[in-house]
Amino acid sequence: MTSALVKDDAALAELRTVAGADAVRTTVTDLAAMAHDASHYLLHPRGVFVARHTSDVADALRTAGRHSLPVTFRSAGTSLSGQASSSGLLVDTRRHFSGIEILDDGARVRVQPGLTLRQVNARLAPYGRRLGPDPASESACTIGGVVANNSSGMSCGTTDTAYRTVESMVVVLASGTVLDTGASDADDRLRALEPDLYGGLVRLRDRVRADAGMRAVIEHQFSMKNTMGYGVNALLDFTEPVDILTHLMVGSEGTLGFVAEVTLRTVPLLPQAATTLLVFDSLPRATDALEALISSGARAVELLDAASLRVAQTDPQAPQAIRGIDVRGHTALLVEYQAQTAAELDDAVQVARHTLDRLTFGAADDPAPAALSRDPATRAQLWRVRKGLYTAVAGARPVGSTALLEDVVVPVPVLTDTANTLIRLFDAHGYSDAVIFGHAKDGNLHFMINPMLADPQELARYEAFTDDLVGLILGHDGSLKAEHGTGRIMAPFVRRQFGDDVYEVMREIKRLFDPAGLVNPGVVIDDDPQAHVRNLKVVPAVDVDVDACVECGYCEPVCPSRNTTTTPRQRIVLMREIAAATGERRRRLEEEYRYAAVDTCAADSLCVTACPVNIDTGKVMKGMRAERHGPAAQRAGVTAARHWAGAVRGLRTGLKVAEGVPDPVLRGVTTAGRRVLGTGVVPDASAGLPNAGAARPAPRAPADASAVFFPACIGSLFGPAGGELAGIGATAAFLALCERAGVTVAIPDGIAGLCCGTPWASKGFTDGAAEMAGRVFTAVWDASRGGELPVACDASSCAHGLEGLGAELDGVARERFERLRVLDAVTFVRETLLPRLRVRRRLPSLAVHPTCSTVHMDTGGDLRVVAEAVAERVVEPKAWGCCGYAGDRGMFYPELTAGATEAEAAELAGADVVGYASTNRTCELGMSQATGQEYHHILELLELATREAR
Repeated sequence: MTSALVKDDAALAELRTVAGADAVRTTVTDLAAMAHDASHYLLHPRGVFVARHTSDVADALRTAGRHSLPVTFRSAGTSLSGQASSSGLLVDTRRHFSGIEILDDGARVRVQPGLTLRQVNARLAPYGRRLGPDPASESACTIGGVVANNSSGMSCGTTDTAYRTVESMVVVLASGTVLDTGASDADDRLRALEPDLYGGLVRLRDRVRADAGMRAVIEHQFSMKNTMGYGVNALLDFTEPVDILTHLMVGSEGTLGFVAEVTLRTVPLLPQAATTLLVFDSLPRATDALEALISSGARAVELLDAASLRVAQTDPQAPQAIRGIDVRGHTALLVEYQAQTAAELDDAVQVARHTLDRLTFGAADDPAPAALSRDPATRAQLWRVRKGLYTAVAGARPVGSTALLEDVVVPVPVLTDTANTLIRLFDAHGYSDAVIFGHAKDGNLHFMINPMLADPQELARYEAFTDDLVGLILGHDGSLKAEHGTGRIMAPFVRRQFGDDVYEVMREIKRLFDPAGLVNPGVVIDDDPQAHVRNLKVVPAVDVDVDACVECGYCEPVCPSRNTTTTPRQRIVLMREIAAATGERRRRLEEEYRYAAVDTCAADSLCVTACPVNIDTGKVMKGMRAERHGPAAQRAGVTAARHWAGAVRGLRTGLKVAEGVPDPVLRGVTTAGRRVLGTGVVPDASAGLPNAGAARPAPRAPADASAVFFPACIGSLFGPAGGELAGIGATAAFLALCERAGVTVAIPDGIAGLCCGTPWASKGFTDGAAEMAGRVFTAVWDASRGGELPVACDASSCAHGLEGLGAELDGVARERFERLRVLDAVTFVRETLLPRLRVRRRLPSLAVHPTCSTVHMDTGGDLRVVAEAVAERVVEPKAWGCCGYAGDRGMFYPELTAGATEAEAAELAGADVVGYASTNRTCELGMSQATGQEYHHILELLELATREAR
């Protein structure tokens, strides 16, 4: 690994002057964290530049040009081929490039590069539209990468790609020129501002069109999915230089300039689907069926080879069509038909059944093919097989190995021979654990291997395999990259694929756009035959709980600290950087890790919900907090658990005292305390402290109880929000709703001293968490009559904490606790109370903030139902995410909440709503702080809505 202890140089100093000191980051942690992307390459940048505006990017390019500093643009960093790594200036274009404008009722969309594909599609969904590309990384990949890589996916084929749907863009060229290619005078402006580029594009267009040989190569190559080299088909498809430029930028992987904004045509959303899994006894029999399936209108045809089926059989939830096979040479096709309406799907299914009935599947003793199913659960189970392959193979790979997911494409008629030969290559080169899957209707195969790139012998084996792979694919007139981009991994083979003449055209394109060769050098075009095996990432073992990480970045969009310090991926790669570092660099990495990774982790574990290999980085950070606590601190945690009733009374008293202290005085005292004692010890009162709540209700054990109510202590610590919709607090509201519905509840003995245990677990006080878990179990088990009654808690995070409390127990207690049904009070209200309540008045509109615990407990639907009972119109922000308040962490690290909520707060600033609600008092505090609006518990608003008028 290259050193990241870099002295500030002239280029970075100039950038600080132009864009501000905080825009340029050079700490050892910043450089190491941003060095890693989803590929198997690693280069450490000299600096990270956080651009806020298009003009910032133009300034960065001009400054870099003056100092001969290479520049690479980085948004999500989910690309697999090495496009987003740099040893020069890495420009972060994710955080501040999130603008979007829906045009023509969704027929078009204008969007900046920092939004994820999923975020854009969520905004298009109300119009019945979506973007054409549909890569599997849609939850994490950003529009910048979708355009830069000309992404496609499972169903978009070659017709709905970024290249085919782009209309115009705002580009920043290497010179710093900014051009809107959609402007009416764009072609004239290009000629005036960049005459050499303009003239060069005209010459290349005419040269290619006049050469029958080049035309034939280009037309064949781009008749398939193809992301090798530059999109020189633009020279044939378009005449005006500005249109050629627009389409050359697509798929250029950030080597020709920066796409600051793009206008794309959308495609219809096809919400109706019928899916089936067809199992054949051989690969040839499966590929023989492709032509008929494609002709029948199948939108997706996904191939799974025999090795993939064996992996899928290890999943206990795999369908019987897979589990029942004695896999030999079997191959499966996952086939899906899609339509806009149910009637249209009826027609599609009728045609499909006619085709399916004519297929030959093989041996008579094999399971019958699955029927076409419209059931969402069945469809999810079938797609789980396909999408779970990456998880299964990558998660089980040897520690220290690299999960290499590659893709190639060949004409469909030679797909069978290509796949069979590829399997023989795996055997010849010792990749016995390799699997093949992919988009069969496009001739597009993906495969996974797990080489140990740090081992010289394994590296030599990987090189030999790559050479054979190149020969195989090009020998079948295919492309070495169908979807993932050329990057660094295939740059040395572009000439071999296209031939000298077309390759020279590509080199000339690069020279025209980037004469100095400073824009993402080494990507797409590289004449070094060994470039694909240089700057390889080594993956040291650091912790069994994170060693499976493939650095894909899927976790990053859901991480509340992504805009403040680090993300789960970055926390893990910093662990790896520390393990590989020595001397001063290691000391500084370890020193900075405390705040950048451990302290500012919200530990909400949303990362595990997005991680393809199921890593819970939040849990790992809590473990690191526990390691900080010595025996004395752990004993103190146990003492607090044993005397929690007194601790809560003391905290409530302190908040009551603080209510009487003038805000300026309180701010001064806490600011001084934070300066002396530390930010993690004294809360930040600059935004004020919440008022104290009411004492928790007394225990009760009525004989006719229908449930156990576990009132959360945070409702006692922090009082309800004020304002026009001020309520009585979640606890009192729940009890009032129960009374109105005629439902009786029990409350456990000793409730004043009980807690869900989250405060101990999240801060790493493991002994205290175990102590509290034992106390809670005894009280709740008795109150629930040995698990007979459900247990409802009036704070989502506390309900989630209670749900997981069994992990702190042992033996019989753990087994018994697992029998308890723990519910968020919102779920209990939706299931039991709401049908018995009369809503007397409704709000015109309401914005709801689901919590991270809502996601973990899958109670979002319950929240929606209750909210719709309260309000005529319910708004759930598209930019919703964890608020980062994390119990009390937002009090000590307010920058965490500010960064976590900035997108949601910005969206809500333009929303026309009357009320604001969530399901957890601390989250309500965080969102109130972020938006300036009073957030109430949804049960408080339901209590108001069902209260009799006085």
